[in-house]
This record gives sequence, structure tokens and C-alpha cells, in this order.
Amino acid sequence: MSDKARILFDALDLDRDGTLTRTEVIRALREKGPTLAARGVLPFWGVGDVDDSAALFDQADQNGDRVLSFEEFAAVVDRRFGW
Repeated sequence: MSDKARILFDALDLDRDGTLTRTEVIRALREKGPTLAARGVLPFWGVGDVDDSAALFDQADQNGDRVLSFEEFAAVVDRRFGW
């Protein structure tokens, strides 16, 4: 698991409960995505629209519980973003 995945996860965890919901991922990427990309936390091409954010969540939700743990999230973003 990369340090970048941890930084991105923490930035998207709006309620700071240690998990990510679909709503959090979509909202946080829309609100914070450009800033995170400018800081190098997220590739610029990783800042997409609502459908892209929802697809990222769906791909990462390995157990289908509609909540992402850090491990689920990191496995997908490390592979997807080449970290």
C-alpha cells in the first residue's frame, strides 16, 4: 500500500470515520480533486466526473458492503494510478 493511497484516502474521508462511502468519494473527488491533483496526490487524469468517481468506488468495493476500507481502496488506486 502506497503513501499516496493513504494521503488520498484520508483526504476523501470527509467524516473521518476511517471508511469511505460512495457519497464521500463522489463528493470529495468533485470538491477536492483538482486541488489534490495540483498537489500531486492524484493524477490529473484521475479527476473525472460523477460517473468516473462512482465507477472507482464500485471497482474498489470488493466485498459489496457499500463501504470502502483503506485496504480495498488502496488495492484499486495503487493499481489504477500506477503507484
